[in-house]
Amino acid sequence: MPVQRVISSETAGGEEDRANLALRPRRLEDCVGQTQVIDQLKIAITAAKGRREPLEHILLDGPPGLGKTTLAHVIANEMGVGERLRITSGPAIAKTADLMSTLTNLEEGDILFIDEVHRLSKIVEEFLYPAMEDFRVDFTLEGGVGGRTVSFRLKRFTLIGATTRAGMLTAAMRDRFGLRYHFDFYTTADLREILRRSAKMLELKADDGALGLLSERARGTPRVANRLLRRTRDYAQVCGDGKLTAAIVEKALEVQRIDRLGLDELDRAFLAALVNVYNGGPAGIEAIAATMGQERDTLEDMVEPFLLQMGFVTRTRQGRCATRAAYEHMGVAPPVREAGGAEASLF
Repeated sequence: MPVQRVISSETAGGEEDRANLALRPRRLEDCVGQTQVIDQLKIAITAAKGRREPLEHILLDGPPGLGKTTLAHVIANEMGVGERLRITSGPAIAKTADLMSTLTNLEEGDILFIDEVHRLSKIVEEFLYPAMEDFRVDFTLEGGVGGRTVSFRLKRFTLIGATTRAGMLTAAMRDRFGLRYHFDFYTTADLREILRRSAKMLELKADDGALGLLSERARGTPRVANRLLRRTRDYAQVCGDGKLTAAIVEKALEVQRIDRLGLDELDRAFLAALVNVYNGGPAGIEAIAATMGQERDTLEDMVEPFLLQMGFVTRTRQGRCATRAAYEHMGVAPPVREAGGAEASLF
């Protein structure tokens, strides 16, 4: 069962999706952060429009919540096909027939966005190869010995793939993307600017101190920042005068049990298991997941990226290890390591 967290960078669907959509930038000029990606995209889009050609296929990779889906919408708008952006995901495409109708109905220059592209089955992935390279697909109309394979010509389109695990993509699939961009976590300055824009769109009064606190605890992730903004807005409405101040934000985040670095109970449970149960590691991710009663994917996608970014956890061939910074944040004295021992390298 999915873990529902205020600071989760996963979308929750329904009202959450609509709230996120309303705060998204629609043009490249409105985007904040990821400067290198945006600058390169501006050149690629300007060049493609100058040649009156579709963009090359694009691969976007990075942790959840950093704006990969948002950027797909922005690219579609910049290319003038915003209303024709087709969106799907790797797990939703179980067989080639699920993709066939979408591909054959694409118009010249349309954009197909596949989220979690690393989760495409091998059969579907191989079905996409000629579509991406030669703009054709070979589809089997009937199964068995008497089956017929028909080749369909496709109109030139752009495939945008998004992944949180670029390492799980096959080399053959990765090489078919002409443009590849990696998303990094956002700086607090960029997040503060994003929050200022979102607060204006929500008609919410917020002082700089409040926005600063939110940006510091948003885990370097715009989706988390906007979610915290909405939750603290609720608190300010019920327990204050509706305006976000530093004091209101501190109290609201305390209620949500989000600490000064943006860690919540699931993050601290991960560190506690590693520190208290496995003596700081190394410990395998499966063992940690079993100890916590969580799914491995939940920890790898929703917890580990930020803990790695913060320097609280390291990955080794033997497993995950807690760093001295993790012990200090948890308020636990690190174990005494023998000089020259295998564990001494952790500190």
